Amino acid sequence: MKIRHAALPLALAASALAHPAAMGQTSQSHAAHPLGAVTRLDGRVLAPAQVAATVERLMREGRVPGLALAILNHGEIVYQHGFGMRDVERGLPLGDTTVMYAASFTKSMFAYMVMGLVDEGRLDLDRPIDCYLPQPLPAYEKYAELAGDERWRRITPRMLLSHTAGFANFRFIYPDQKLRIEFEPGARYSYSGEGINLLQFVMEHGMGMNVDSLMRERVFERFGMARTQMTWRADFEADHAIGYDTAGTPLGHRQRTGVRAAGSADSDVAGIARFARGVLRGEGLSPAARQEMLRPQVRIRARHQFPTPIAADDTTSRDDGVQLSYGLGWGLIQTPHGPAYFKEGQDEGWVNYMIAFDQPKTAMVVMMNSINGTRIIATLLAELIGDTWTPAEWDGYAPYDAHAPPAPAR
Repeated sequence: MKIRHAALPLALAASALAHPAAMGQTSQSHAAHPLGAVTRLDGRVLAPAQVAATVERLMREGRVPGLALAILNHGEIVYQHGFGMRDVERGLPLGDTTVMYAASFTKSMFAYMVMGLVDEGRLDLDRPIDCYLPQPLPAYEKYAELAGDERWRRITPRMLLSHTAGFANFRFIYPDQKLRIEFEPGARYSYSGEGINLLQFVMEHGMGMNVDSLMRERVFERFGMARTQMTWRADFEADHAIGYDTAGTPLGHRQRTGVRAAGSADSDVAGIARFARGVLRGEGLSPAARQEMLRPQVRIRARHQFPTPIAADDTTSRDDGVQLSYGLGWGLIQTPHGPAYFKEGQDEGWVNYMIAFDQPKTAMVVMMNSINGTRIIATLLAELIGDTWTPAEWDGYAPYDAHAPPAPAR
C-alpha cells in the first residue's frame, strides 16, 4: 500500500406532529433496538426518556415529520430509535429499520471501500487517473467537454476523495450544464460529487471493477447493513420513508436504478450506525489506511461549503479554532475531546448528519425526511451528545431559532 502525507403547509405539519407516532410513540413493530442511556462528551448521562423528549420537542418546533437517531458510546450502539412518521398522509410511523435516502453518506461509505483497495495495493491514491484509463478521459462521451484542458491528466484519486480536483459539485449548476475544471487540481478544496463519480468511472472503465458489488461485499455485508443498497430494492417498498419540502409537501422517495458513488444509496439508520461503529473500531482497514482516510488532506477556510465552485477569495478564519479540514471522504475537526470526523447527506426532502469523536468513541447519526431538518441539527448535537464544535455555519446548519426560515436545499 502506498500512502503519503502531503456540513408543512402548517396544517399538515400540525397534523403530522399531533399523530402519536410523530411524538416518538412508535408502534411495537417499529420498536427500537437497542434503546439505552446516553453518555454525552461532557460526562452527563441522559436517560432514554430525556433523549426522546429532546428529539420530540425539536421535531415539533422545527416541523420535521420523521427522524431516525443512533448514538454510540465507547464504540457501541447504545441508543437507536425512530420518531414521527415515514408517511404523514397514510399515518405510517418511522422506525429504526425504515429505509431512507442516504444521500451523501454514500460518499463516506465509498471512501471506506476505496481505502480497502489501497490497503491491498490495487489502487494508488497518488497515481494520476490518466494511468488507469485505456484512453484519454475526454475520449469518453461523458467527459468530452474536458477536451483541450490537459489538467485532467494531473487529477489523482486522492484529489477526488478530498474534493480538491477542481470541479464544481455537479455540472448541472452551470447555465450550459457543461463540465469544466475551475482551478489547478490539488490547489484547494471545493466539494464535488462530480469528482467522486469520476473516481467510480475510473474504477469501472479503467480498472474493470464493479463498484456496486464492491460496496455490497466490502461495506454493506461486512457490517451487517441488511437494508442498505446502492440502488432501490423491491423489499424496501414495505417500509420506506418519503421526503417532505419546507412547506410539508410530500416529495415521495425516488427509486434510483443507477449506481452513483456520490449519493445513490438507500439505508436505514440501523445500517448507518453499524457502519459508524465499524469505522470507529477500525474494522476492515489497516491502521495506516484508516489513519490516512481520517488525516487532514486540505485545510478549509471557505466561508460556506456550498455553493460550489467556491470562490478562491471567499475565505474566513471563523473555523480555525477547530482546524476545519477534509480527509478522504470525511470532513475533519479538532476538539477538546480529540479529533472528530463527520459527513452530511442532503437532498430535497432529506437531511442526514453523522459525526464521530475518535478518542472517546462517541458518535451520533441522524436521518430526517424533511429539509426542515437543517434547522435543528446543531441543537440536536449540542443537547444529545454535547457537540458544540460541528462547523454548523459552514454547513448551513444555523443554531436553532423557532422563528428563522429553514435553510435552502442543496
